[in-house]
Parts: sequence; C-alpha cells; structure tokens
Amino acid sequence: MSEQPPYLRIADELRQRIAEHVWEPGDRLPSRAQIGQEFGVGENVVRRAQELLISQGVLEGRAGSGTYVAEPRERVRVVRSSAREQPSGSPFRQDMKALRRQSDWESRTDAKVLAPAEIASRLGIAEGELCVRTTYEFLADGKPVQLSTSWEPYTITGGTLVVLPEGGPHAGAGVVNRMAEIGVTISHAVEQPEPRHATAEEASLLGIQKAAHVTHIRRTYYSDEGRPVETADIVVPAAHCEIVYEIPISR
Repeated sequence: MSEQPPYLRIADELRQRIAEHVWEPGDRLPSRAQIGQEFGVGENVVRRAQELLISQGVLEGRAGSGTYVAEPRERVRVVRSSAREQPSGSPFRQDMKALRRQSDWESRTDAKVLAPAEIASRLGIAEGELCVRTTYEFLADGKPVQLSTSWEPYTITGGTLVVLPEGGPHAGAGVVNRMAEIGVTISHAVEQPEPRHATAEEASLLGIQKAAHVTHIRRTYYSDEGRPVETADIVVPAAHCEIVYEIPISR
C-alpha cells in the first residue's frame, strides 16, 4: 500500500485543528515556513495542502495578507429538473427563495457570434455559423454562485422578438418559453456534468481560488423534431453549491 503524499497528510492535520477549534473562522494561519518547520516539510508541501483546503472551502487566501480559516458558508442548492421550467419564473429564483436569499443575475448578449468548433458540434451546425451568445453571472445575496454561457443558432431566432434572451418583450422568460413564442417546441434537454478545476477567469468571477473545484455542466435543449436549439456551459463552484437532479417518473 503506497504511503499518503505529504501534502495530504498536512491537509488532514490542518483540517483536524480547525475541527478541534484550535483555529476559528477568520483566524490567520501561521506562515508556511512555521507550519513546514513544525511538521518537517518544505513550504511547497504546505502550499499544496493549503491550496487543497482552499479549493474545498475550508481555507481562504487573501492577497498580501496570508491564509485564513474560511467563514462557514451555506451551500446553495442547485436543482436540475425539466419539471422546473415554468412560465411563472426562473428555477434559480425558486431555489434562492427556498433558501431565503435574494436572487439576481447579470447578463451580456452578443449577436452574430461565429460558432467555435465544439459549440457547432453540439448545435449540429457548421463551424463559423452565426449564433447569439449570452453570458450570465447568477447572484445569491449579491455574491456570484453560478456562471453560464448560452449559445443559440441565429438561423432560429434571427429577426424574431426573442432573438435577445434578456431583451425585448420576452426577456428572461427562459429558453423553453421563448422558443414556444416562435413555434419551436422543446421536448427534452441533455446534461453532461463533469468535475474540473476553475479557469483563472472563472475563479475571478466566482470569487474562488484559482484551480478550485467546479462542476461544469454542458446542457443542450432539443426540439420535438430532434434539432438542438440551444446549448450552454454552466459552471458552479463545488465548495459553495450542491447539484441535485430531480427525475420525473412516468407511470
């Protein structure tokens, strides 16, 4: 049986001290040199241990100040369910209301963006075809908890009142309801979740440590004719959000 890597051992020791209230939330940890000297390891080992705990939400790094015990933060429950596509409002708002949190989102839409290869493949169109791209930053009590980038083929919505997802008379209605306004019936969605590390841009937007763990969901909506009509990349920080799938059962 292989020996546990030193940085994992140090991470366990630091986690244990926090659990035993040796350090309380908001406390500044000793320097890496001090911790390394105590445990007989180098500063790089301590750094890796701290980065692991930061990615898990146990610690937080403050530029130019040091590493601190993170304040307890309630994880946001993100529910994924086709049954939650309702005309009356956003599923995200429903989740936040259940947690008694204020919800909001910021968005930016760019029309007539050339589809990159992966997006084109997911939408069943040629690379370089025009799409409407909308980026979202979802907020709970003013803090970012989810990112999303949505792509819709311009050939479907171009020249209609729903071409801008967050503009016009159907702003914020959601993909299913907006498509229904132009005669497109969405029958199902396919989601592919996978864990990975945050990019530098994602970490900055979400207020998390670079390379912290996130869940990346690739979601694609299909019409009742089997045509992909929208695809999105959804990113949620693993330490701050739990993803729950509700699956309707037909009898």
